[in-house]
Amino acid sequence: MTTKTLPAIAAGFSDLVAKVDGSLMMRHLDVFDRWTKHAGTPEELESLKYIEAEMKSYGFKTDLILHDAYISLPGVASVTVNGEQFACIAHSFSRSSPKSGLTAQIVYVGAGDDAGFAGKDVGGRIVLVDGIANPAVSRRASRAGAAGQLHVSPHKYVHEMCISPVWGSPTHESVAELPSTVVVTVPLETGSTIKEALAANQALTATLAAEVDTGWRKTPILVADLAGDDEPFVFYTGHHDTWYYGVMDNGGANATMMEVARLCALRRYEWKRGLRVVFWSGHSQGRYSSSAWYAETHWEELERRALAHVNVDSTGGKGNTIVADTTASAELRAVAREAIAQQGEQTFTNRRMGRAGDQSFWGIGVPSIFGNMSEQPATGEANASASVFGGGARLGHGTGWWWHTPYDTLDKMDETILVRDTNIYLQVVWRLLTDAVLPLDYAEHAAYLIEELQSLQKAAGDRFDLSVLLARAEELQRKAGELNGRIAQAKGADAADIANDVLTKVARALVPVDYSTGDRFGQDPAINQQAYPALQPLRGLAAHAPGSDAALFLEVGMRRARNRVAFALRDAIAAIDNGLSRLAA
Repeated sequence: MTTKTLPAIAAGFSDLVAKVDGSLMMRHLDVFDRWTKHAGTPEELESLKYIEAEMKSYGFKTDLILHDAYISLPGVASVTVNGEQFACIAHSFSRSSPKSGLTAQIVYVGAGDDAGFAGKDVGGRIVLVDGIANPAVSRRASRAGAAGQLHVSPHKYVHEMCISPVWGSPTHESVAELPSTVVVTVPLETGSTIKEALAANQALTATLAAEVDTGWRKTPILVADLAGDDEPFVFYTGHHDTWYYGVMDNGGANATMMEVARLCALRRYEWKRGLRVVFWSGHSQGRYSSSAWYAETHWEELERRALAHVNVDSTGGKGNTIVADTTASAELRAVAREAIAQQGEQTFTNRRMGRAGDQSFWGIGVPSIFGNMSEQPATGEANASASVFGGGARLGHGTGWWWHTPYDTLDKMDETILVRDTNIYLQVVWRLLTDAVLPLDYAEHAAYLIEELQSLQKAAGDRFDLSVLLARAEELQRKAGELNGRIAQAKGADAADIANDVLTKVARALVPVDYSTGDRFGQDPAINQQAYPALQPLRGLAAHAPGSDAALFLEVGMRRARNRVAFALRDAIAAIDNGLSRLAA
């Protein structure tokens, strides 16, 4: 295998980095600190018009789109236990309670995982859950027939959350998957009081009162284009809607997007492809409704023209010193490693992209890089956002305590960290714009896939055969390595065009099966997934007796999944074979 070595970044890039203007970005943040920007509200639109004016001044053609989205805005809420009323917050896509409140018995389910629910009758009851509200617990509670969810924050702050497991606005088929429970969160101290009362009385009841305004609204998308007609482009996006003022999340990201766009536009003549910058709504209160709508509405154009998706979220927060634990698709790891090392002076940990953020374009086959960039260092202390960004032995531990609270204001921003984060994004976007050949490495992707397949085969033992996938992944690794070598030696625009065509075709084949269960035109639920998710249920085969109904049902599904991945690998290998022949001609 020949691992791709990135060419030297375009001459003069250091001059571009030197022009990153921290004071200008802080002035943008001062503007964003004026408005709460909930999806579909006049304040959000007013704030977005400021960005539109700035992007126009940089030379971008702009289009401010208003589209229908299913948005959920939580209102006032309270919890009453033993006659005492406690403050709490409701959540986006919680059900509203009856006017008199929802009164039911409390059942403690720990962290709200499968083990917490196991063996417990929660039908018509309120589940008491440790940890912030999230789509996975809400789906589990709804399916178990619970009437309400009472979450306990890991500390004194309560964090706004969208709890819908439906990615984007619901369809006629997925609307039934929306939460069926009333969902609120209390601070840790209140939760501890309720737990003590429950320990003393297992028949304890609570009354949850919650007002949630859920329905269709017109929400805005700002598209800023600097690309020729039908020119392929780098897709560079982040959300603009916020919880409260949201100066870090996502004002910092918007300032980063604007600054990178401004600087890159100064040297448009060096680009090899266009740039499309998009500011989404519906991220915070619509479960990525705008990016999903855009994918659905512009599917064929994106499939034809979008080359890579760079996503920006929550840059520049105070104390968010760790960038090594950000994420990238396997084929873009080299780009991430380089930028994080050179601009952040840290070593990228090669974390896989998570199923979160506005990553609505995997079904189309667009490889992606980054999302949440900078995090607090892991200290062992509670951090609610860490549960969203991923746990385990990690260097990063989520963003600051003010995340998704009213305290996400200008005073939580650090100009030095904002400049560092922006430098990292600038290097990635600049390389994607100016490299003659897209810096995608499918030899590295193949190595990552082989490791995953070997792990899956070990879990299945001799009860299910993945040898055809392993053989094709190994062939992909060899041929992608050969392609890397040919690209390194190739000269001229024609060779670059051939290489880019091949790499894009391989992306269209492999990204959908790496990051979705295989429906290129829909969206999987907003629940975390592992690599090549259609194959992951195979890990549960050992729990079922050979020949049992459960085992045989699972085997049917795994045969279909194996075929789906085998077909994708066949297409990817064929594209590389064709490209190698063309490069040799």
